[in-house]
This record gives sequence, C-alpha cells and structure tokens, in this order.
Amino acid sequence: MKDVPAQPRRRTGGRTRLLLGGVLAAAITVSSVAVATLAHADLSGPPGTTLKAAAERSGRYFGAAMGGDRLNDNGFLTIANREFDMMTAVNEMKPDATEPNQGQFNFSAGDAIYNWAVSHGMRVRGHTLAWHAQQPRFWANLSGSALRSAMISHINGVMAHYKGKLAYWDVVNEAFAENGSRRSSNLQATGNDWIEVAFRTAKAADPGVKLCYNDYNIENWTYAKTQGVYNMISDFKARGVPIDCVGLQTHFTGGSSLPGNFQQTLSSFAALGVDVALTEADVTNAATNQYQGLTQACMNVPRCVGITTWGIRDSDSWRGSENPLLFDRNSNPKAAYTAVLNALNAASTTVPGTTTPPSTPTSTPPSSTPPTSTPPSTPTSTPPSTPPSTGEPGACTATYRTVNSWGGGYQGEVTVANNGSGTLNGWTVRLTLAAGQTLANVWNGVNTGTTGTISVRNASYNGSLGANASTTFGFLVNASTNTAPGVVSCTSP
Repeated sequence: MKDVPAQPRRRTGGRTRLLLGGVLAAAITVSSVAVATLAHADLSGPPGTTLKAAAERSGRYFGAAMGGDRLNDNGFLTIANREFDMMTAVNEMKPDATEPNQGQFNFSAGDAIYNWAVSHGMRVRGHTLAWHAQQPRFWANLSGSALRSAMISHINGVMAHYKGKLAYWDVVNEAFAENGSRRSSNLQATGNDWIEVAFRTAKAADPGVKLCYNDYNIENWTYAKTQGVYNMISDFKARGVPIDCVGLQTHFTGGSSLPGNFQQTLSSFAALGVDVALTEADVTNAATNQYQGLTQACMNVPRCVGITTWGIRDSDSWRGSENPLLFDRNSNPKAAYTAVLNALNAASTTVPGTTTPPSTPTSTPPSSTPPTSTPPSTPTSTPPSTPPSTGEPGACTATYRTVNSWGGGYQGEVTVANNGSGTLNGWTVRLTLAAGQTLANVWNGVNTGTTGTISVRNASYNGSLGANASTTFGFLVNASTNTAPGVVSCTSP
C-alpha cells in the first residue's frame, strides 16, 4: 500500500497472527454488522467531540488502520474505541495472509481485527483482494489462465468467508502506473480485462458489499495517473461493470502535498456515479493546513463517504520518522487533530441517503458537484520544468534504512540528499537486491529493473533539490529473506 504518489506505498504494519478469546469470537456473527450501522446524519445537532461523532453528523465515517500487533496495545485500542467508527486491517486481509497455500485459507489474523472492531461498534473495510504485491507465494509459479483462475478462486474464497460482514472491499489495489497506463504486473499479463473480471467476480461473491478501486497519487486532477483511473471508472460505469467506489490513499509527503484541485478530483469521480473515500491518509509532520484541506474537500463533496488514517499514533505509522498522524507517540492529539475535528463539524453537505427525511420533503437530495470542465484524457498542463541550477553543482548522496519487514519481504526507504551549494537537477540511485529478492513496488521514484542491481530515478516532482535539501523514495521487496540491499549509491546528471 504506495499503498502513494508520491504517495508512498505502503506501509506494512504488524503481521502477527492473533486470535481473540474463543467466547468473543463465537459471539461475533454476521448479525454484528447491525451493531456498527452508521447513525443518520444530523447537521442540526451539537458539534461532535470525537472524530467519529463529528463525521457522523453528516453521515460520514472516520476510520483508521490497525495491524494485529495492536490488539494487545491498550494505548492504541483506547484511542481507536473513542475516536473511530471504521477499521481497516493493515496486512491481515491481503492475499498472502489469507491464502498462504493454494486452496488453503487462513482468516485468523483478519478475523481477530474484525471481531475487535465490530464488538466496539465499528464497521470494517476489506483490504485487499487483488494486488501486484503481497501475493500468495504460489502465484509466483503461475501465469496466464492459471494465474487468472487462482485470482478468481482467491476472491471467491475470501469473500465467501466475509460475506455480509464488511462495509467495503478494496477489490483491486494500485493497478496504474504514473503515466496513466496499466502497471506492468503478473496480473496485468493475464489480459487487460483482469480488473473487470475481479470486480465481476467480487459482485457475484457478495452482492451486498461496496466494491472499490484503491490507488495512490490520484489526488491531483491533472495528473496522468488520475486521468488513467478516471477513464477506467468511466468505462466501467458505461458498460455496467460493478464498481461502487474509488479510494484515494491520500499519502501526502514532501514530494506530494495537497493539490489545489483535490476537491475537483473528488467531485469528478463522484459525478461518474461512485462514492469516493480517503483511505490511507497521512501527511508529513501532520501539517495542519493539509489535514484541514483534505478534510474540507471531502466534506464539500456529498459522495465523499469518509476518511481513514493509516494508523493512529506516529508510532503506528509506516512513515513513523515523518510523524504523519493525528496523535503523537504519547497518544496526545496534535494541532492537526483539532483542525480535522473542526472541519468535520463544519460540514455543510451530507452523504446522500443518510439524512433522516422530514414528513414532507423540502428539497431534492443534493447531488455530487460536477467537475467544472470536461475531464481531459491526459493532463491539461505541462509539468513545470526543473529550475535552473545556481551555485556549485549539487552533490548527491543516498542513505538506506529498513522501515518494516515480515515473513515474505520488507519495506525499504532511501533518503536522497543534496550536499552541494547549488541545485541538484535530477538524481538516480542504484542498489543491489539479494539473490531471490524481487522489487514489488516503488513510490516517489521510477525504477528500472526488479531483480539484482536496479536503478531508481527521481519522479517528475522531486528531482530538483536545493542546497542541503533532501527527499525520500520507498519500495517493497518480496523475498524469503530480508537481507538489506547492498551497494547503495547516488549520481546526478
């Protein structure tokens, strides 16, 4: 999970497989979904004093992501129970976790999170069914029709287990490249219709759950990737492919801040007849203006149904060193928390269908605000050119660190720094993966190669670094061993 366009990808939280006590697990059944039903919107009521209460005033939700390791973390659980009404499992419902061996499913880790969430009045978002990363290991030995069949069987198996229990499923995750084309992957190699097949399979497996496409770096309306996803959703809706919502991960970093046209992006997707949601929000240093802005944009679009932060405290975050969440490591709310709370309470629109109707309707339910212009098939503006260099040429250095690791791989991060007195106009980092390791995903950079020695060059937005400035890119590696990359070096033009 870029699980970002900058967005970073993801993140991977704890992967510990934990079960709640047998009594609790037995008591939580499909009927528990009713416990977590969202209250009707009521903008005339008093302001909410928690994130969930403030969001529910307009019929929306405010969610978080948790890994199984947080089930024994009282600090996390206390805040989660008080502030949130939607929960997403970080890794525990992904393909590698739920089907470790072909045809053999394991839902214990996902169920532990599900059971805790619904027992505390929350709904649950499923994440994810089909993705180019964190796949079942046996998929690596399949291709063509065999891999397509394995994907279909996986979707059917997982959705049968959770049928009637979840509010949303991220059916397909991160299937587009930055230039707006389909991402190259083993699933894409089975045929360009694989996403459509995944959604049709999911609809047949559980007709009641809302089916979503989820991606990062689709927040800027004029960005090529955003337009690529938009065109796919438009095509799906025109042809009757079952899709109910689009998830924008909303990972904002130093290289990917809140775009000025973010609300236009949300309203443009919504105008296609789908819900939109901010599914993995986190912001470098929890910038108050960006958190307030992304929340306000959602509140202004009637079909923006809710916001989820990827973790709760900075210590829970896959980007922990950037302190990107609403609560600090001591569980204290930050200034950004107050900004978000105020923006939620100031909502002037409600999600259609959540307002308790009066005895005599006084007006037509609000509809999504249409985009101000016809969506272009490609970006309408040319990305700004790299600023000219001043002073001495930049000196590029690269520093690697392992952010997280688990049984089937790890997440790495490289900091690229300019140690010169002039502007660094572009950079390329080279690193060598250990034998048996495969690069699964890169964010904030463009890679060449997936095994052995690979290179990652700057993205269009983070190639220019002033004196003493730095940027980061992240990546996921699938591997049986978590040996860190070797020979990390950086060069500039």
